[in-house]
Amino acid sequence: MTEATYPEDLHYSSDHEWVRETGAGTVRVGITHYAQEALGDVVYVSLPAVGDAIEAGDSCGEVESTKTVNDLIAPLPGTVTAINESLDASPELVNSAPYTDGWMYELELADGADTSSLLDVEAYRAEID
Repeated sequence: MTEATYPEDLHYSSDHEWVRETGAGTVRVGITHYAQEALGDVVYVSLPAVGDAIEAGDSCGEVESTKTVNDLIAPLPGTVTAINESLDASPELVNSAPYTDGWMYELELADGADTSSLLDVEAYRAEID
């Protein structure tokens, strides 16, 4: 694994989601390189709807590949404010650009929620090695 495979500025969950802080109390969520590699070729992504309230640890969507279907597990609680509509027509972006064009959804965090409960890049690397 190269250093670039897991960006240092992100937070990670044990369920292989990444979280990028995008503003005060808002985050963008996607799946990690490790997750997309384990899934294989992604053929369909089901995302939560804008306005959905989700709780950390809940299933909030699915990623379907040629091998399997996996739940998207919410890393943090909040309300969905945006989804990546590009994934409807191009689900393969999850494979080719998991940290950029392949992002999944954005959240306005619930009161009191923050990224401190998530893993930093070193802890995530240790978990998957």
